Amino acid sequence: MITISLLIKQILLILSVGVLLTALYPIRKLIKQLPVGVIRTKWYVLNGLILLFIIGYLNYTIVYWSDYNTIFDIIVPVVFFFGAIFVLLAGILSLQTALDIRRISTLEQETITDPLMGINNRRYFDRRLNEEIVRANRHSLPLSMLLLDIDHFKKINDTYGHHIGDIVLVGLANLLKTIVREIDVLTRYGGEEIAIITPQTTISSASGLANRINKSLAETILARAVEHNLDNDIIITMSIGMAGLDEQTTDSTTLLKHADDALYYAKESGRNRSIIYNDIPQ
Repeated sequence: MITISLLIKQILLILSVGVLLTALYPIRKLIKQLPVGVIRTKWYVLNGLILLFIIGYLNYTIVYWSDYNTIFDIIVPVVFFFGAIFVLLAGILSLQTALDIRRISTLEQETITDPLMGINNRRYFDRRLNEEIVRANRHSLPLSMLLLDIDHFKKINDTYGHHIGDIVLVGLANLLKTIVREIDVLTRYGGEEIAIITPQTTISSASGLANRINKSLAETILARAVEHNLDNDIIITMSIGMAGLDEQTTDSTTLLKHADDALYYAKESGRNRSIIYNDIPQ
């Protein structure tokens, strides 16, 4: 009986160390999924604690390997074994949770991102515009939006092909990302049209943003002739319409219409300019 009980004790001790060593794998894999920072450091600490547990288990195993006097001598190995199982399950579940969160985040990002330009899509724009209007009205905050349209974009596609047109769109998106703020909502509104929601921004400040965009466009080559075998470098201009919330404009439908009217006026009056809705002659 003692021989069998001692054998069970020894098996439990070996299994405990083995399970803890196995637990290091999902935790190491989880650490690789985490961004560098405090959270990753905490998991490194946990990994270090598991290593200490393993050392402790090994020391206990070496010292008490052949000891067995009463049934109580098997209690510690049993506790060790189930403790190791707990650590392994915690590591596996934590890794699976992290992977699931990353997968869900990726899927959500794909549903709100335009695949070509890498900026928000129309679905996300519609949702955020309503949210920002509700927030602005509730807290009496300014809110403006810009509608931008590439001048003569069809000519670029017709002359150089849609491949070059796509390169221009991607270059435009990358340029705009460097100009707008983090709180602004940059969106591919449709085709070659871009929409920008600017929270906590007056219409005059939005006009300043439009001027910076036009200035940057004038200084930026979006498709270089030498790189794409073109006759000339491609530099574009844009027509921009702007509108903001006011006493008469309190909902998304009206705000969008006013920005679109301002954009239409900018294109009709010569393109390559920005127009505020309230500046359109009535």
